[in-house]
This record gives sequence, C-alpha cells and structure tokens, in this order.
Amino acid sequence: MSAVEAAPALPGWLDAMMPAGAVRRMVEVGGGLRMCVTEIGEGRPVLLVHGNPTWSFLYRKVVAALRQREGRPRLRLIVPDLIGLGLSDKPRDPSVHTIERHAGWLGALLDQLRPGPLVLVVQDWGGAIGMRAMVDRPAELAGLVALNTVLSPPPPDFRPTTFHRFARMPVASDLAFRVLGFPQNALAWAQGDRSSIRGDVARAYRYPLRRLRDRVAPLAMARMVPDSFEHPSIEPLRRVQALTESFAGPAAIVWGDRDPVLGRVRSWIARLLPRAEVTRTDAGHFLQEEVPEPIADAIARVAAALD
Repeated sequence: MSAVEAAPALPGWLDAMMPAGAVRRMVEVGGGLRMCVTEIGEGRPVLLVHGNPTWSFLYRKVVAALRQREGRPRLRLIVPDLIGLGLSDKPRDPSVHTIERHAGWLGALLDQLRPGPLVLVVQDWGGAIGMRAMVDRPAELAGLVALNTVLSPPPPDFRPTTFHRFARMPVASDLAFRVLGFPQNALAWAQGDRSSIRGDVARAYRYPLRRLRDRVAPLAMARMVPDSFEHPSIEPLRRVQALTESFAGPAAIVWGDRDPVLGRVRSWIARLLPRAEVTRTDAGHFLQEEVPEPIADAIARVAAALD
C-alpha cells in the first residue's frame, strides 16, 4: 500500500469555502508523485474529475447541492486534484502531461481507494482522463455524467480553437502561461455569466498555481489537445470513444451552451451517448460555478438508477 498523508492546510479564507466535513489527503500514485483527493459521505461512489487549469474547488457547489437535498441517494463523493494542479504534486517536466500518464495516476488512486462500481462525472480534460482510466477498469464504470468535455478524437473537419492555437505559439504562450498566470487568471471570460468567477472565487482558482515554478501543467495540458490526427492524444481518445459508445449504463449530459471552448461539441457528445438525458443551460465552460443544481440533479438521477 502506498503512503497516505494529510493534505497541505489551506488558508482560512479558502478553507471556509470548501465543503464542510470533507477529508483531504495525499495519496502516492507512482513515480514519487502524490495526488490530493477530497472525500465526503458514504454510499454509492461518485468520482468527480475536473480539467485544465482548475482543481477540486470547482465541484464545491455541486457537492453542497448533493449533500443538502432531502431524500438524496447516499453518496460517497470522491474529488481528486489532477497531477500538476490543485494541491497535488506538480512535476516540472511538461512532457509528463499526457492522457495516458494522467489516466495512469488517476487509475492508481482508484486502485487504492477501491470504491467499487462508480458514477463518473467529468468536465474538460477530466472526460478523456477519467474515461481512459475506466478503459482499464470497465467493470467499475456504472454511470456517467458528462459536463462540457471531450470523449473522442475531434471530428474529421475540426479546427483548433483560438485558445489552443495560441498555446502552440512559441515564446508568447510560455510568457502568458508560465509568467502571467494565464488562463487561471482569466477563467471568467469562458463563462456565460462572467460574475460567476470573481473576487475570492477567482482568487481560489489562482491559489494552487500562485508560484511561477508550479505553472507547468496549464500550458502542457493545453498542448495535449490534438492539432492533427498524428498527435499522441489521438490513440487514447479513440479508446475513450470506444468505451463511451459501448457504455450501456445510465448516463446524463449537462451542457453550458455559452462555452467558447466546447459549447459546440454538445451534439457530438450526444451522438456518442444516445441514451443520455441532455440538459442544456446558458452557462459557460466552468458550468459547475453557474448551474450546480442541474448538475446535482443529473448525478442524483444516474446514481438512483443504479439502486
């Protein structure tokens, strides 16, 4: 069994924003790296996976909504911080950031927690990473909730977004991501309601990457997005698509249509999950900040369908 230890303490202003009663700890996941995981509750396991450049803080409103509802299904909520982000360890080598490695680290966490068949909730890179981890553990995937994410290679006529084209510009992208703290200092611009990320909320997203030396993952993970069909992310994304299309369990899609990054991907995801109930919203990319209740509703429905 790998070592488990308490997670680093958060400053009071930030700790007060986190779910009450949650337990945060650091778990070794291979290569000397430790992943921070937050857990709260008992019952059906629900794994909530964020993407780039956020952390488990992103799901705090969803966790609160699930915990507060009467007659809720009993749930064990598991919210990790991906390696390089949040309170997890932050490798200095950008080349370590691949779908395969992130899925391996997440899988190592699951192998230690042994939650059993779970509901997987994913957003942004959490979709590809979470589902790629499930490719190696298909019996553990019982339900799926997709939130503005990617679960396949891009369609044949895809064009990289302006954001992802910028991430490949030499010098300029390094300056913006590594020195100026982009994009974690500009998350509001991806929202339907830009006031949803401001003040202490915006400060909380910047907090884990406040030191320049820790700002490796955001740019490296932006460059994980394929810019051609020869990109190394294509093969793991094909495996993710195969699992998604073969998945026969309960599923739901909650989408922020005002997302400038993935807003138009909703119909593609719906084709991959034709039995999933789709909830469209006016939220942006980080829809957990704007529409936590519809997300909690979808998670509760999927979990209840498994009982």
